[in-house]
Amino acid sequence: MHRELTFRDLVVYGMLFIAPMAPVGVFGALDAISGGSVALVYIAATIAMGFTAFSYAQMVRVAPSAGSVFAYARTGLGPGPGFVAGWMVMLDYLLIPAVAYLFSGIAMHALVPAVPAWMWTAAAMLITTTLNMAGVRTAAKVGFAVLAMEVLVLGVFVVSALVVLAREGPQRGLLEPLGGGSGFEIGAVLTGVSVALLSYLGFDAIAGFAEEARGGSRRVARALLVCLVMTGLLFVLQTYLAALISPYETDELRAHPERQDTAFYDIAEAGVGGWLSNLVAVSKAIGAAFAALAAQAAAARLLFAMARERRLPTALSRVDARSGAPRRALAASAVLAAVAAIWASRAGDGLSRLVTVVDIGALTAFALLHASVIAYFYGRRDAERSPDAPRPHPVKHVLIPVLGILICCAVIVKAAFEARVVGACWLVVGLAVLAWQRGRRGVNGSVGPGD
Repeated sequence: MHRELTFRDLVVYGMLFIAPMAPVGVFGALDAISGGSVALVYIAATIAMGFTAFSYAQMVRVAPSAGSVFAYARTGLGPGPGFVAGWMVMLDYLLIPAVAYLFSGIAMHALVPAVPAWMWTAAAMLITTTLNMAGVRTAAKVGFAVLAMEVLVLGVFVVSALVVLAREGPQRGLLEPLGGGSGFEIGAVLTGVSVALLSYLGFDAIAGFAEEARGGSRRVARALLVCLVMTGLLFVLQTYLAALISPYETDELRAHPERQDTAFYDIAEAGVGGWLSNLVAVSKAIGAAFAALAAQAAAARLLFAMARERRLPTALSRVDARSGAPRRALAASAVLAAVAAIWASRAGDGLSRLVTVVDIGALTAFALLHASVIAYFYGRRDAERSPDAPRPHPVKHVLIPVLGILICCAVIVKAAFEARVVGACWLVVGLAVLAWQRGRRGVNGSVGPGD
């Protein structure tokens, strides 16, 4: 692979995957769930996800590999748990592009009804796959332009909201988005956090580019933390302002769930005008397509790394000499996303069913990541650890990972029953594949290095 990515490129990939306006689609639901404390929910969610970002930053320094959490769990816990971590996060990485492509197609069809949604979806797939095939640097340049557009649109919303507040005053109390309208409810806020955490999934994709980043693993670790802080600030700012100019009361959104999905767009239209609502919708549609670009690239790096360790077909470990891109892995990622998108588009509730399961794999892998930190720093002698690894510290390498594990488990428990069932089935299949690979090892030698 070619080391072409700058610090800015790494942050761009992470923010593209997350999307600066990710709260737009869930604002109404979170406002209703949290009792109006929607900005507080995102503050708490940023802090909660910070534990995972910190554990990523610890492990990327000792295992700077394109395999990301697969490599980290392998380093800290061993080959078996490493495979399980890679297998579980694969569920997330392979389905997120399908969800993003579908969302983009549906949103663009709503704006331009003359063009069918499947055509928009296919166009998004073709464009982003072509950019990824051209190489990580080319994709990063285009991604930066798209991210700049998203941030600009968000800036227009922020300025417009401030003008409305100056002209008409807030519709709610200034502290209500931070404490609720009818009193602070810790249970409601925690439930909201379990939903809001899903907005952040994807920032970890930065770690998958460790073998293509300039400046070494320290720069990757710093990019992870910077990306999380920047997106967290943007999430809090936009939800705080949206809550203040919202024409809906929290109780009204609770009583009318059908208004929750479009609440942010309705706020923009009622407070500023239809033009801003349409601008936000276009930005979300384009942003979704390029979130898929980052997701597809991250998925390909995971497939590449697992294939290199002979955990997947070795053909996926080939890298194109000219572009430095793992093109076969990219093609496999694109095909799998296309299959999932086609299935979801044909099923009446396909999109909602995909959305419910994409996060279970990532949360399971995050829990194994935290366990890897503890095992690596406190389960090994000093001589066995990387020279780049910091000295073991009880807060950094025990307390923070333990809190991270508890947060991941709490969110999994709060997930939809169908999502937990799919996640369990995927885990069982992964364990069966692992057992088969170990069986082959017993017959004809090692399946993967170190196993």
